[in-house]
Amino acid sequence: MVFEIPRAWSSSQPTAKGRIHQERAQDHPTEPKCSKPALPRSLRCRLSWAVLSHPHRAPNHRGMAAENHSTVTEFILRGLTNRPELQLPLFLLFLGIYLVTIIGNLGMFTLICLNAQLHTPMYYFLSNLSLVDLCYSSVITPKMLVNFVSEKNIISHAGCMSQLYFFVVFVVAECYMLTVMAYDRYVAIYTPLLYNVIMSPQVCSLLMAAAYAMAFIGATIDTGLMLKLSYCEFLVSHYFCDIVPLMKLSCSSTYHIEMTVFFLAGFNIIATSLTVLVSYVFILSSILHISTTQGRSKAFSTCSSHLAAVGMFYGSTAFMYLKPSTASSVAKENVASVFYTTVIPMLNPLIYSLRNKEVKAAVQKTLRRNFFRCKCHHSSSG
Repeated sequence: MVFEIPRAWSSSQPTAKGRIHQERAQDHPTEPKCSKPALPRSLRCRLSWAVLSHPHRAPNHRGMAAENHSTVTEFILRGLTNRPELQLPLFLLFLGIYLVTIIGNLGMFTLICLNAQLHTPMYYFLSNLSLVDLCYSSVITPKMLVNFVSEKNIISHAGCMSQLYFFVVFVVAECYMLTVMAYDRYVAIYTPLLYNVIMSPQVCSLLMAAAYAMAFIGATIDTGLMLKLSYCEFLVSHYFCDIVPLMKLSCSSTYHIEMTVFFLAGFNIIATSLTVLVSYVFILSSILHISTTQGRSKAFSTCSSHLAAVGMFYGSTAFMYLKPSTASSVAKENVASVFYTTVIPMLNPLIYSLRNKEVKAAVQKTLRRNFFRCKCHHSSSG
């Protein structure tokens, strides 16, 4: 005997196989199609999938488990401003600053290398400072200039971490470079008779090696900590990849990493600035004991340019890193960052050359020598 199942009952009650498919569809919703043109397709799909898969967890929740976060492979840099009418003026402004930075620092480095009278410990350190200024300005400024004229300010995860690494390398190197230069001025003024013995070529090379070693160690630790974070947001509220803005994008807890970065930055900034301060206390006491007015003015002019560079650099970096990550607004952080990433590298060669008679004499000698060679070449060819 054959039993015929009613059509209405069979259509309303799914089979066991159908129920399994329905349960799987409810547990795993279909991946949404991305329609917003403002974001990259791959990044937009992953973020939408994370929201629909876990609707009870917000993407920016600090307590989200590491296994449930969406993998961010690209970041978007917000930049200095979102106003379109300011993009071109800012592009021209920072292009001019960058060109002056390249010409000034590269010119200072070349001038010191070409003139034998500048082959002294002071100018050896100054040539390294010019090289560091040129490098860490080049890590930041070209990408910022591109973002001014492009619609999508996208940087890959690997590119962001590379930018962060080299930026920290050169900034920490600058801290220790300024400290070494303060120690050099202390030895030159406090013990002038022993200057050539204390600041021998071997000692100078060792001091530079130690400065670069501290820079690479600090950058490796900071970048390693940033690589351990899981990121659930992609919009960096800055114009380059820096530590503080990146920590704000993490969906995991950043307390221990923030404390580690705080103590590392505190050690690099406070230890070096205290060394500079102690050096200049002894320098000032030595200057006050100089009997002649001409000797005192020469000593002050030698050290005043270095003090100006030290004050600007340490003031802006301390404002950025020796505070909690939520203690100031984005606008203030951008101003401080612009100051020590673009303005200070431009000002350093001007500060050290405009009031330095030896540098001015070397520039004049180099120009006369090149002019004489050019004139002799034209006369011989004629």
